[in-house]
Amino acid sequence: MNILVSACLLGVSCRYDGKHNFCPELGRIAEEHTLIPVCPESYGGLPVPRDPAEIREDRVIMKSGKDVTAEFQRGAGCMMQLADFFSCEMAILKERSPSCGSGKIYDGTFSKTLTDGEGIFARLVRVAGIPIIGEPEIPVVFPT
Repeated sequence: MNILVSACLLGVSCRYDGKHNFCPELGRIAEEHTLIPVCPESYGGLPVPRDPAEIREDRVIMKSGKDVTAEFQRGAGCMMQLADFFSCEMAILKERSPSCGSGKIYDGTFSKTLTDGEGIFARLVRVAGIPIIGEPEIPVVFPT
């Protein structure tokens, strides 16, 4: 099975702060499945590092106040082309991200407050009918 995976979970230093969220369980999954790394922010043209961004009233706003909705949408569209090209059947996405968050995201106040919602890319993935799991769900969906 081809699986979309947030690139930061694969150890790519593409987070807003130039770090990654390496998830060692993905090595085991890669033995049986093809993992397709995705980073909508990078593909949308945003630099690494960059100011953190959160969704506020359907817009993606950086902490500095800059609106980067267009960049997030462009990157999400590019990643959906990869999903289609590789016929991806699942996505493992970074929780709480304004691109990849599914279920809970930060509320746009930069106070670390979570709210119900989904990131720009996660929304497109869901609408396309591709099941999404967050990194804490990996052991449940892919037991050892």
